[in-house]
Amino acid sequence: MYSLRPYQTEAVSSVIAHFRKTRHPALVVLPTGAGKSLVIAELARMARGRVLCLAHVKELVEQNHGKYESYDLEAGIFAAGLGRKDQGQKVIFGSIQSVARAKDEFFQDFNLLIVDECHRISLDEKSQYLQVIRKMQRANPSLCILGLTATPYRLGMGWIFEYHYRGFVGSREPRFFKHCVFELSLRYMIDHKYLTPPIRIDAPVACYDFSQLRLSQKTGTFKLADIENCLREQNRVTPGIVGHIVSLSQEREAVMIFTSSVAHAKEILSLLPSGEAALVVGDTSGQERDRIIHDFKQRQIKFLVNVSVLTTGFDAPHVDLIALLRPTESVSLFQQIVGRGLRLSPGKKDCLVLDYTGLAYDLFAPEIDDPRPSEDTELVKVPCPECGFENQFWGRVDDEGQVMEHFGRKCKGAHENPHTLEIETCSFRFRFKICDACGAENDIAARQCHSCKEQIVDVDSRLKKAMELRDAHVMRPDTMMLRRSFDKKKRERLEVAYFDVDAQALKEYYYLSNSRQAQAFYYNFVRMHIRNPGATLTIGSVDEAINSQEKFRMPLFVIARKTKYFWEVREKIF
Repeated sequence: MYSLRPYQTEAVSSVIAHFRKTRHPALVVLPTGAGKSLVIAELARMARGRVLCLAHVKELVEQNHGKYESYDLEAGIFAAGLGRKDQGQKVIFGSIQSVARAKDEFFQDFNLLIVDECHRISLDEKSQYLQVIRKMQRANPSLCILGLTATPYRLGMGWIFEYHYRGFVGSREPRFFKHCVFELSLRYMIDHKYLTPPIRIDAPVACYDFSQLRLSQKTGTFKLADIENCLREQNRVTPGIVGHIVSLSQEREAVMIFTSSVAHAKEILSLLPSGEAALVVGDTSGQERDRIIHDFKQRQIKFLVNVSVLTTGFDAPHVDLIALLRPTESVSLFQQIVGRGLRLSPGKKDCLVLDYTGLAYDLFAPEIDDPRPSEDTELVKVPCPECGFENQFWGRVDDEGQVMEHFGRKCKGAHENPHTLEIETCSFRFRFKICDACGAENDIAARQCHSCKEQIVDVDSRLKKAMELRDAHVMRPDTMMLRRSFDKKKRERLEVAYFDVDAQALKEYYYLSNSRQAQAFYYNFVRMHIRNPGATLTIGSVDEAINSQEKFRMPLFVIARKTKYFWEVREKIF
């Protein structure tokens, strides 16, 4: 019989607690090597009815089934690729392709559906996964659906869940999985010696330059043609890289090489020691692929080259060198690839990770929805002043590590109402634009006010309209200065001056002699200009404002209207 690790027991308990409250689909995130088969086994043992466990490739079906039966448990297989279509057992492991074509009677009596590598599920009702799920739900409206994945982030889509049990929003768009009920980090697994520690070496000899590649807005991935153009321009680099891999693999058991394209993979294969390497690509026949993987696992070949086919569902614990020769579009994909070499194996002390891409992903960094604004930004923690949730955004820090600026827009904090079980999200916005009609704060990209539903005029339209006016001045400032000045009655005030490249100036003034004026300054200046929105910044005097100048950002445009004697600043666009 088997015994669960503490985190596996916690994962099982979280799933059970969730389904006792609701039948919303649940998600469990476990990194590679965390023993999800044990979680499956325990949930199947405890289930009152039948259990169907789906995967997208036959290797994963066979792997999950084999591990399940190794615990002295019995289960069937429903996968044409494995030559079996069992139906009578309490627990069935199936491939989605075969199960989608099964007759209606197959779907009776299941109480629990478990989907491995569940990040492949979409909301497309025509997809095989949703067709199977709808059939099972018609047979049992109280069906419990659990997804397992190591990567809850999907390229071109973002987070695959709506709410995380740690109190934050995943996606604000509808997702199949409503709740992530348990997550275990890769760092936890390595620190507690459940996985082999990685030793990363960043291309000490040579590397490819993929820095000019840009993600497709439609798919969230790099275009193959762009990658191949990069490789053609840098074809002299490849022999040196392969030579370096071979040199560092002398005392290694098994090497997996992840390449960018079929042509790239074939070139690499030709440079590896003859008889010690093999190649698997998408077009490799099933029989040939099975033979190559078998030989690799039996240590008959040392180098396994692949193109985007062995990033998931592949289990070869003796792999102790991972070489990346392909650009990865996200932290999640990088973690997936490196995870192929982190499983424990007798005699294995560590896993070398050779990164020849120059993209420098952090193996332990969390996935961030928004693209990185620039190379000089890093992940920063930003607490919400309204709900206290600690957000992670791109930002900049000073020499002492203090956050000086961040690019977060809305707090991701949320909580589950214990009575209604509805998810209630924090409404605080770090960056916003104000509706001219009702004064409500909206997302900076909003086109319609969320409060009054009036149309919000976009930046280009505002600028165009201002430029058409005879009495308007539109400035693109080059410098912003805060300094002390005095009005005609000798009253102290703060002067904010904006200068363009021709040294022309627009100015605005604020009085700060009492709390009411300080509050007006906050609403009219501080909350729009502050580099680190959400931070506590109390300005009660002109001196304090001037001393805080570095904490304020300069607008992209300043729009002023001509009055009788001077230009009055009416609007600032950031």
